[in-house]
Amino acid sequence: MKTPFAVLNTYRKHDGSLHDTFISRATIKSDDPFIAQQGRTLAWSEFAQDYQKLARVFELKGVRHGMRIAIMGRNDAAHVMTLFALAYLGAIMVPVNPDFGERETSYVFRHADISGVIADTVATPIVEAALKTVESTAWILKIDAPASAPDSLFGMIAASCATQQPPQGRAQDTCIIIYTSGTTGFPKGVMHSQFNLVTAGEANVERLHLQPDDRVFIILPFFHVNAVFYSLSGVLASGACMILIPRFSASNFWHIAADHGATVVNIIEAIGSILCARDRSEYRPDHKLRVCYGVRKGAAPIFRNEFGIQKLFSGFGMTEIPGVTCNPWEGPDKPGSMGLPGKHPDPQRPWATCRVVDDDGNDVEAGTAGELWVKTPIAMQGYFRDPEQTEQAFHEGWLKTGDLVKYDEDGYFYHLSRKKDIIRRRGENIAAAELEMVIAELPGISQIAAIAVPSELGEDDILIAAVKKPGISLSEQQVIDWCRERLTAVKVPRFVSFLDELPLTPTHKILKSALRTDPQVRARAIDFQA
Repeated sequence: MKTPFAVLNTYRKHDGSLHDTFISRATIKSDDPFIAQQGRTLAWSEFAQDYQKLARVFELKGVRHGMRIAIMGRNDAAHVMTLFALAYLGAIMVPVNPDFGERETSYVFRHADISGVIADTVATPIVEAALKTVESTAWILKIDAPASAPDSLFGMIAASCATQQPPQGRAQDTCIIIYTSGTTGFPKGVMHSQFNLVTAGEANVERLHLQPDDRVFIILPFFHVNAVFYSLSGVLASGACMILIPRFSASNFWHIAADHGATVVNIIEAIGSILCARDRSEYRPDHKLRVCYGVRKGAAPIFRNEFGIQKLFSGFGMTEIPGVTCNPWEGPDKPGSMGLPGKHPDPQRPWATCRVVDDDGNDVEAGTAGELWVKTPIAMQGYFRDPEQTEQAFHEGWLKTGDLVKYDEDGYFYHLSRKKDIIRRRGENIAAAELEMVIAELPGISQIAAIAVPSELGEDDILIAAVKKPGISLSEQQVIDWCRERLTAVKVPRFVSFLDELPLTPTHKILKSALRTDPQVRARAIDFQA
């Protein structure tokens, strides 16, 4: 196995742009697979030709430097081609969640002031309705239309010649705007440069020891920072191959991984829990996965002992600051931690610096809770068309994450909660994440969320919304008894509400704002102070 620095040094130096980085790899990897999707494989050289053909298609559509083009659909090679073709021109890709409704889509289209949209068949009706709402003249190209159709993306690529222009995009040009999930209001458009994307991939080589012969299984959506800044950019930096599927399927996960020889995969906590809970008849012991990023403490024993994946990683990053911390390759592995600040493979290139501060911005000691502030060479360029929010996000170059963390004597960080996800009860600040971590260890619990509900005495009471594993007999009283044995009295919940499912954001995080406003959550709860 090559060291991360040796992996990067396999290829010539590049200028930090997506095009030059890709060509530096394609020169060596020419006939090797770059994308494998649904029985079709694109070699590095083929992909280079196709995205430069697509750049010509965009030129003919009037796309110029700095323009924004949306893409809305399930994971497809079209996302990767669009990103590189637009970056070649110095233009910007705006990935949109294909599950967005007309209102959310209209907001993104209007705010980003898009000039065109690439969409699959399922998303097209929403796209068309949204464009009418914002009175946009943006054109539409369809991902999965027949090649003979006049609006077929791949048909146009096949009929096009590669652009004759030299690349217009530069390392510091914005290449992507990712709109945050917007669970508490309208989403913000996070801007990142080509340099940020390329450098994030290089850091992921260090994080996961990606190799040129790896096959990276991409199951997370391309409208999310993980799939773009960890998986896609990691493939680019290492010269590996990506295995694309439209969306995560629990029943097919192991079959696809085994059949395609996947060696690396990134997941999120919810996916890890789902895979652990699935019937083992779906598991394929002939898989080749050697690395999995995103496995949390509760799922780690099953992934190691039953699924046979020994290298498990967990870390911290945000859309604004990708890939900040991770538990190191050689360990020690501290279950439940966010790990240490990451590194770039080149020891001469600095990476993230972290501080934990109190409400006045003063650094706190080890073991003390505080807000995480971060400096990183790949911090966002800002929020698109929102200078006020951008200014508020930073303090003297430090991005204020809004996350409460602590660190130990070895420098390992531990996430406690979102700063705003604090329950104020009887004069005490209680981190919802602490309650969730304790209750999640109760056998029979599948999903858990702790939320604040108004108390007759003022401040808050604690309500636990939970989902039981199938076939499990578990009572609300057992949840309370479990908490009483493990938590101080002020942290023991007052309400327990068993639900069939918990609402999720598009990135599979529990949507607490929906739980707080759903009257059925409170109606189905048992009150243990009644």
